[in-house]
Amino acid sequence: MVDNVENLTLEHLKCFQEGQERIEHRLVELTQRIGRIEQTLARSNAIHEESYAEQSARLDHLNDRIERIERRLELRDH
Repeated sequence: MVDNVENLTLEHLKCFQEGQERIEHRLVELTQRIGRIEQTLARSNAIHEESYAEQSARLDHLNDRIERIERRLELRDH
């Protein structure tokens, strides 16, 4: 009888251990996927920041041109 209880306990422990191993394996997979998502977001963010900087530089250049035109045509308010 004691052997049956010990065997049953060992079987349950093996099942728990197998379940734990599956959970740990899945956790590793999910951690890797999140890491890849973070890398993708970082690259995307860098691209958008670069685009914003380019647009800002273009607007500054256009503003300078408009100011020169206004000065030449004497359209600026003093």
